[in-house]
Amino acid sequence: MEDVNGLLKKAGEPSSDALRLHPLYRGKIQMVPKVPVRHLSDFAVWYTPGVAAVSKAIQQEKGKVYEYTNRANTIAIVSDGTRVLGLGNVGPEAAIPVMEGKALIFKYLGGVDAIPVCVSATGVDDLVSLCKWISPSFGGINLEDIESPKCFYLLDRLRRELDIPVFHDDQQGTAVVVLAGLKNALRVVGKSLEEVKVAMVGMGAANVANLRLMLKAGVRIENVVACDVKGIITEDRASEFPQDSVLHDLATMSNAEGKTGGIKEALQGADVCIAFSRPGPNTILPGWISAMNDDAIVFACANPVPEVWPWDAVENGAKVVATGRSDFPNQVNNSLGFPAIFRGALDVRAKKITEEMCIAAADAIADFACARGLDENHIVPTMEDEEMYVREAVAVAKMAIEQGVAALSMSDEELLRVVEQNIRRGKELTERVT
Repeated sequence: MEDVNGLLKKAGEPSSDALRLHPLYRGKIQMVPKVPVRHLSDFAVWYTPGVAAVSKAIQQEKGKVYEYTNRANTIAIVSDGTRVLGLGNVGPEAAIPVMEGKALIFKYLGGVDAIPVCVSATGVDDLVSLCKWISPSFGGINLEDIESPKCFYLLDRLRRELDIPVFHDDQQGTAVVVLAGLKNALRVVGKSLEEVKVAMVGMGAANVANLRLMLKAGVRIENVVACDVKGIITEDRASEFPQDSVLHDLATMSNAEGKTGGIKEALQGADVCIAFSRPGPNTILPGWISAMNDDAIVFACANPVPEVWPWDAVENGAKVVATGRSDFPNQVNNSLGFPAIFRGALDVRAKKITEEMCIAAADAIADFACARGLDENHIVPTMEDEEMYVREAVAVAKMAIEQGVAALSMSDEELLRVVEQNIRRGKELTERVT
């Protein structure tokens, strides 16, 4: 117990540091010029009268906005503050420091200029309208910390109705890194996506997206058993979910063995547990892990405390355990995904981020870790692996070109050069701040 208390104390230290340092800097990001200003006369070029010629050129050919402005490298981080980290509905003002932090990561790891847009609108229609209204200023939109099920409807509508990439990090970003980690965990234990039995604990935004991407990647829906707050999702619950939703498919097509009950029953005979539910410990009792198949894989991703402590899971038969925490092995960290995914999409001016682009990102993450050497404590890279972001962004961009959703086409060599340059510049600019 002393070790656990020590870990919890250590986990609280960043909070006290954050409260001390945020007022000192008054936020984490600011806008700085890209162009030289040596004298006031330079504004004749950067502003009036010279800039009028630039506006006229864009008016005649709208696509030139990507050449003449920073739109090609700028995204909006849109949040209504209804589901911020583990805090819940804290409102748009309290969401700002989180979105600023996200913007900082975008710049440091992906070279992407990201602007927080925290809004008081909370209805899907209002948020869709907002994103449409502001879309001419941005090359993409990252949806962040928006409550379920609203986030599902919002993402689906914006992906249909906008011609710039829209991404929801809590859904797709999580799913990309989980899929990468799962692929490598399966390599460690010698099992395949197509054959494993998967228990899913918690069916909010993260696990719904995990399910979508896992099914696309090869997991068979009949091998999935999913639990929400009511227990295992069974066919007699199908009417609870919209007919065109993955949850409705889950109710009618999953759970081939007809299991009933809750988490304990879902885990019996499973090869994999993917948990994004209530913070633990003991949301998943350690003894329940022992009923899983040999060489079990457990992703216990609740924050700040996983559903089951990793050492308890291992003691009860798990071979590979991943969590959302940086102080444990195998951190499922969204930051391994979203900066490079947007980098790749922006550099080829993709009009959307497809499921195939997400799988390409997951494969790049998994392959990078595999090349470094896999074992039960090393299934995903860390944020320090800079080269991974380059490879991931290139993989995403190449898939966009292959699928015909990219406005720009480049050779592999040119694409690598552009991605490397943009990521390197973002990191160098960030590190220059003292």
